Amino acid sequence: GCVLVVSVIEQLAQWHNSTVKAAMERLCNYIPGKYQIICRMLCCIDREMNADVVCHSLKLCKQDPGQPLCHLYPPPKVSWFSTFFKPTDCGSFMGFSSVCAFPLLANLCEKIKYVVRNKLPFEDFDGDKFSTFPTLRGYHWRGRDCNDKNTTVYPGRRPDNWDVKSDSNCNGIWGVDPKDGIPYEEKFCKGADSQGVVLLGDSAGAHFHIPPEWMTVTQMSAKSFANLPMAFTDELDWPQFSEITGFLNSTIGGWTDSLYLRLRRRNRCNHRDLQNISQNGMLTAYLSFSLARNQLLDNPAIVIYATIGNDVCNGNRDTLAHMTTPKEMFSNVVQALRYLDSRLPNGSHVILTGLVDGRFLWDNLHDRYHPLGQLNRDITYSQLYSFLDCLQVSPCSGWLTPNETLRNLTSERALQLSNVLEEIARSEKFANFDIFYMDFPLRQTAEEWHKMGGEPWQLIEAVDGFHPSQIAAALGTSITWQKALHEWPQVLGKENPFNDQIEAIFKDQGGH
Repeated sequence: GCVLVVSVIEQLAQWHNSTVKAAMERLCNYIPGKYQIICRMLCCIDREMNADVVCHSLKLCKQDPGQPLCHLYPPPKVSWFSTFFKPTDCGSFMGFSSVCAFPLLANLCEKIKYVVRNKLPFEDFDGDKFSTFPTLRGYHWRGRDCNDKNTTVYPGRRPDNWDVKSDSNCNGIWGVDPKDGIPYEEKFCKGADSQGVVLLGDSAGAHFHIPPEWMTVTQMSAKSFANLPMAFTDELDWPQFSEITGFLNSTIGGWTDSLYLRLRRRNRCNHRDLQNISQNGMLTAYLSFSLARNQLLDNPAIVIYATIGNDVCNGNRDTLAHMTTPKEMFSNVVQALRYLDSRLPNGSHVILTGLVDGRFLWDNLHDRYHPLGQLNRDITYSQLYSFLDCLQVSPCSGWLTPNETLRNLTSERALQLSNVLEEIARSEKFANFDIFYMDFPLRQTAEEWHKMGGEPWQLIEAVDGFHPSQIAAALGTSITWQKALHEWPQVLGKENPFNDQIEAIFKDQGGH
């Protein structure tokens, strides 16, 4: 993080032909109030020092004994150690290794740790796992609560007495039609196969994204960082735009299309019935659930079980030894499905998604310039991958590597694990849901994007060079929907014939 921030400051100075100090002030002024301390700590940048040297000087980067010296830029001609220890004005910032050490950020860090650990909304006054606050695992992640003081009111439940007096399931449909005395919920939603959509996944499902304009000085302004507080409190995830649970118009380089939106269009009674229970770095072995579903009171759900990379991806130097084995995969997934069988209402569906073939990443990005290297054409994705691998924080040492043999072995293991999922879908039976399998639709997505005139690298997140981009997510939705429509029509439910009438009433009520 330090290397990235210092690089941006140095490039800002170059782009605006200013001093480094002026560039630092410019960057800090772009960043919203309380977050400015993150960049103001970098008070001693010397233009003769590259970002690696600065960050080692600040003690924000270090070289452990016996480990290689990790650097993004070529080492300077002078001795590294004589440069590291030259006098600076860094003062009290020497030795800080985490932004959470700063008092202004301590509370925020604790909040984030809490919600990540529990995957529950930080603000949830009635404890029903739904919130009226957007981030910190709020309604960006699950349908918005419409009464956070009543634990029996939440998205996804079957209506209480057809919601004659109030909206118990937050789909906006309640009251009685004065023309015939029939409750609207009964008239429009009875027998409509209402169901929610739930995602159990990793960072791809949570839709991890770092805006490239945060690192591209030619595009940088205060507007670039306006969404920084929201991004931090959503763990740099954007589930509100994701392939499964997206519901807002995207602002991150593409359009939003999602399984939730399509189910909602198919049956307006499904409004707000979504849950994204994903976490950055999640493996099948640690997929702890915070599912909000009552078997007796709630509607069935479509559950997408998609950990598409982390069971083969890690940052360890002996990466193959840390991959999930087929035997472990079988055990982990069956255990998770048994848990779901104890929680999901009868008539639910589970779709297991296979792992991706991540060779696509290196093949399409390794020789391209990263956003941080576009100004001076000096940093490729290959260099970034090597830097992260040296630090042992690579999102996937097995795929983000020049070692073709290792990339092939990683894909081989991914295929083995996908085969396990396919076999589970074919052989295992559960009381409360049927189960299906689909390959991760990367090949079809790339083909569709090519037909639209796009390039393969545009399907990959620009900053991390690893996750699916917004475009890939939207195209993936279409492919998943078409497969379900033609092969598993029972999963999607039927079209609600009253959708237009429901929308007309909403319009009359001002969209509430």
